[in-house]
Amino acid sequence: MKSLIVAWLFILLLFANGLVQAERIKDLASIAGVRDNQLLGYGLVVGLNGSGDKRNAAPFAEQSLKAMLTRLGITVAPNVQLKPKNVAAVVVHATLPPFAKTGQRLDVTVSSIGDAKSLRGGSLLMTPLKGLDGKVYAIAQGNLVVGGLSATGADGSKITVNIPSVGRVPDGATIEREVANGFNAGNAIVLNLRQRDFTTMQRVTDAINKVVGKGVARPVDATSVRVNAPRDPAQRVSFMSLIENIEVQPAEAAAKVIVNSRTGTVVINSAVRVSPAAVTHGSLTVTIGENTAVSQPNPLGRGNTAVVPQSDVSVKREDSHMFKFAPGVTLDEVVRAVNDVGAAPSDLVAILEALKQAGALRAELLII
Repeated sequence: MKSLIVAWLFILLLFANGLVQAERIKDLASIAGVRDNQLLGYGLVVGLNGSGDKRNAAPFAEQSLKAMLTRLGITVAPNVQLKPKNVAAVVVHATLPPFAKTGQRLDVTVSSIGDAKSLRGGSLLMTPLKGLDGKVYAIAQGNLVVGGLSATGADGSKITVNIPSVGRVPDGATIEREVANGFNAGNAIVLNLRQRDFTTMQRVTDAINKVVGKGVARPVDATSVRVNAPRDPAQRVSFMSLIENIEVQPAEAAAKVIVNSRTGTVVINSAVRVSPAAVTHGSLTVTIGENTAVSQPNPLGRGNTAVVPQSDVSVKREDSHMFKFAPGVTLDEVVRAVNDVGAAPSDLVAILEALKQAGALRAELLII
């Protein structure tokens, strides 16, 4: 009985691990033609406490203010100079999600394009948001929420917290035009993998055919699979609800080593292997110290007192360590061997590059 319980526990652990590793199709793929669209607009933020654009540095804020007043029926003489220190010219952008309907709301981000010090306390005036085709898809307006803070003292001292020249208007835009998509077009739906892979694509195809029926899904390439779908929109929604919740175990990722040259971050995935190789690592540290000494001539001498520089040069060699990689070394063993010799992340990058050049690193080395 005890052996039987242990066997069942082992089977349950394997089954649980399989569930943990499996992912839903909705997390692996997206529907072709169903996508976000970016919107952009230019507008004015008013009501600032003297932290708006300066007339000389950002004249377009004054021009925009005059144009707005003219549209509102207020005549502004050409020779009148406005000083809109409480006004800032801004760029407004938002993302229009798929299936967004007329009348729904969007969050918008407002960014100063002039020399406004802060947008805190301002209100965004009616701003049309246009798509790439030049058509207006939403109208934005509302009070800004600014997380930054800026304060300047009379003596020129200044303190800034976060970025006060950028703010958001939650639900600040109203959708005025819908974007058509190809979800209900045709008799099939195309799913695109977020990470192209032939093995994962075949597993997705097999999983769909196993649940829905043989021949329903046909792979197109390493990225796309074509799935036959009902023509009726209501049935198609139910069909996609079934498809996107099917669980698939993705294929193991290709062996890669990612090195961020700016931050020194090194990421090595579990598929990395190293062929037999011997590595030695050491470095020289050269230290140069500059000292000064005073040269004093004899009392009866004709020389002059002078400051003479003295350099102290020392060379220190760190202990070099050699370690050997056996065939098929895994990620854990690589990291352990490098840590044993006390190598820093920058040293690890040098070792990995040398292994790649020697043909011993069975992975793609990417420098970002």
